[in-house]
Amino acid sequence: MISYQWYHQGSQPLLLRTFLFQQGVTRTLLKRIKYHGGSLLVNQIAVHSDFSVQPGALVQIILPPEPQNPVLQVSNLPIEILLETENYLVVNKPVPLATVPSRLHPRDTLANRVLGYFVRSKAASQVIHVVNRLDRETSGPVIFAKNALAHAILDQKFQTHEIHKFYVAGLQGRIPWRHAEINLPLGRMEGSFLKRTVREDGKPSRTEFWRERFTATRSLVKVQLHTGRTHQIRVHFAALGYPLLGDWLYNDHPTDFSHQALHCYQMSFWSPLDRCQLTVTVPLPAYFQTLIPD
Repeated sequence: MISYQWYHQGSQPLLLRTFLFQQGVTRTLLKRIKYHGGSLLVNQIAVHSDFSVQPGALVQIILPPEPQNPVLQVSNLPIEILLETENYLVVNKPVPLATVPSRLHPRDTLANRVLGYFVRSKAASQVIHVVNRLDRETSGPVIFAKNALAHAILDQKFQTHEIHKFYVAGLQGRIPWRHAEINLPLGRMEGSFLKRTVREDGKPSRTEFWRERFTATRSLVKVQLHTGRTHQIRVHFAALGYPLLGDWLYNDHPTDFSHQALHCYQMSFWSPLDRCQLTVTVPLPAYFQTLIPD
């Protein structure tokens, strides 16, 4: 049984559902609590979501049990844990491991390995909630929420760009700008299910970068994503004429590098459930030094 509690610290009464919305509880989760075995309590008395919560009252929710995905299989291969709290597990995803199963990669993915960890550690909930995903050819931190509420809160933070993500990318060519922003709208390329492109009717997309070092033919940049569109970093730099090294989808130049040179080195967010700022930093993979030496 997973439960959370808060005190109503305001000065005016609030409907319970309004109070819970302010804590990050979604309408979908409220429905699941109502119909699938959870509970809402005020001062330890079971109530409905239209109950009036008085200032100073203790509000508690008990989350309903979650069914596990029957298709997801356990993998006992190791994971590198970067950070763990009661609500979140942050794991370093290596290249070329997929984040979640697919038709091409049905069994050994990061999600399978995290499930194995949850089973071995007898976690209170062993349901997999993937908060963010990285391409197979991108390394760095992936967040797993330990229950539906923790997932819903971070999902909202991703939508409002409150999760700060920083990357390092190796580019083809010597990029001339020391610091710049790329503001180009992105959308799906016509005729392709996978590929994205710059298009006038695309979603606003903003990438900020700083040049760290370069050679005559390559550049290393640090990148901050201010929006989180699919393939955003890859498409934005390709649109400028400096595609990622090893990017088979957006780099037309031949390369002997086996995968795209992209690594998420830092992620930071405020966790209201843990009541603290959570930050993880992952060292730069050694191959960047080979590609673009100091």
